[in-house]
Amino acid sequence: MEVLGIGSRVEHPQFGKGVVVQVRSDAYEITFWENGAKIINRDYDKLKVVEAVETPSDVATYEKIEKSLVKILNRFSDISQKVELGSRWNGGRMVLYPGDPELKEKEIPLETFFHKIVMLRDRLRVLEQKINAHNKLTDEEKVEMEQYITRIYGSLTTFNVMFKNEAEKFVGEKS
Repeated sequence: MEVLGIGSRVEHPQFGKGVVVQVRSDAYEITFWENGAKIINRDYDKLKVVEAVETPSDVATYEKIEKSLVKILNRFSDISQKVELGSRWNGGRMVLYPGDPELKEKEIPLETFFHKIVMLRDRLRVLEQKINAHNKLTDEEKVEMEQYITRIYGSLTTFNVMFKNEAEKFVGEKS
């Protein structure tokens, strides 16, 4: 289904005729003439479009505001999103065996190790943002530092096997 803009006229099988008054990331807020304002999921397939209106690109929709706010929060905070360990690793343990047989091995829960990897990734992202926002570095210096960070991400791709979601994995330089 196409994305409807603010002002689009629609007809709902239960609520009747209405007008889209707000566009959200997953739903429309629609004011129906006889039933008032309702939130309708964007993937609801029984919503009949009477007249679609394209929202001008300069209008601040709820979805645009939400995306902007998320970007700002990610850029200026140390808040990290919840990243899931691949289910096959849940409850797993990592054992490190020293080369010297006289020494004892070290056993670490994989959840703990994975959490450390995610924290490392999040701190690299914050560093990257601080470099980009730095007002005394030249563009050339910023690019050079960005290249080092990209190489670090590339070195960490070994751990991608632990991530549940593809979008959360490390990405290094692309050839």
